[in-house]
Amino acid sequence: MAIKSYRGKRAKPTKGTSEDIKVSDYMSTDLTTFKPQQSVLEVMNTLIKKKISGGPVVNDKNELVGIISEGDCMKQISSSRYHNHPMQDVKVEDHMAKEVETIDGEMNLFDAADKFLSSRRRRFPIVQEGKLVGLISQKDVLKAALELKGNSWK
Repeated sequence: MAIKSYRGKRAKPTKGTSEDIKVSDYMSTDLTTFKPQQSVLEVMNTLIKKKISGGPVVNDKNELVGIISEGDCMKQISSSRYHNHPMQDVKVEDHMAKEVETIDGEMNLFDAADKFLSSRRRRFPIVQEGKLVGLISQKDVLKAALELKGNSWK
């Protein structure tokens, strides 16, 4: 007995459809970055001043070495208060997330949205040839959806 498939032939995506929208089309490239030796107090001031929730940590070669977030700073505040330690000498490298998940700039934006949902992350750095080239945030995906009108995704 032959098995019949009722699934129709899928058309290849055409240029300009949602299938063709890449992370690199919507990622931020003018980034606020931090250095491992920077103080956590400086990071907190920058986060507040620039109204951002975190950012990548890079070395002198612009290689991604971590991410620091508001949550990382909050943990430090709590720890410093509990142990009665001043925060002036606390360095980013001691409190940043060192295992950083990145995504490819060529990834489809809607696949990236799924990755945001499954990972519960707020931002993903984009690295190319070992160097930080951009960052995509949940807000960037929302902006893209508004631009695309959310109805036809074209």
